[in-house]
Amino acid sequence: MAKKQTSSSHSPHSTPIHLPEVYFSDEGNIRHLHLDSIWIQGSMNMDAPTALVHEYIQRMMAWLLFVEPDSVTKRQAVQLGLGAASLTKFCHKELKMKTTAIELNPQVVAACRGWFKLPQDNSRLQVILADASQEIRQAHWLGAVDALQVDLYDEEAAGPVFDSAEFYADCRAMLTEEGCMTVNLFGRSSSFDRSVANMTAAFGEDAIWAFKATREGNTVVLAQRTPSRPNRNILLERTDTIQRQWNLPAAKWLRGFKPVK
Repeated sequence: MAKKQTSSSHSPHSTPIHLPEVYFSDEGNIRHLHLDSIWIQGSMNMDAPTALVHEYIQRMMAWLLFVEPDSVTKRQAVQLGLGAASLTKFCHKELKMKTTAIELNPQVVAACRGWFKLPQDNSRLQVILADASQEIRQAHWLGAVDALQVDLYDEEAAGPVFDSAEFYADCRAMLTEEGCMTVNLFGRSSSFDRSVANMTAAFGEDAIWAFKATREGNTVVLAQRTPSRPNRNILLERTDTIQRQWNLPAAKWLRGFKPVK
């Protein structure tokens, strides 16, 4: 059974726009978030609210392979698009990072707090109501973000809302020297090659890594602010820590995660 909320007709900047109706559906112990369509915008295991349900969401954490595990709690994570708050909750509660989500639709925020166990803002957690493409240009984000997770889709899920070289250049400017961006690419009209070309234009061809597509058709791409090729021993050590400490399938990541160039 699905419950619905009435959507707002105004953005945080009082510009009249259409915001889709937000509702959820339950499938056993899994709760799904929807934006006025059958497309799933995110999910939660009601028995384990901070667990990452979908494989592609787990892969959005692949930036952990590029940093020392002991440094994670000192880092800043930012999500563009709140979805069902899976990444936001995981970074805040499990990784214990300073975490910020940027979301346009206030009803998505209300849904996540009412139905998906997103905590209220606190000293390490902030949800900003804003257009992500504008907010990321604010000066205080320059060079400040270690893990930028981009998952921006509307109710049609036809392709990323923002996917230009200019947008990705703004994303790169947010990152620290060791910072990484992970992007979920999915949709009926999306083009993997075009998206990767736009990321390459912003980050450089040596900075782009990609997974193979999941069964559901999601492809996660990672871009590094500073391109690197960690040696295999370091990756194996980090993989072991990621699996033990945070219960993420990092060994599986290594088998299907490679530089694009």
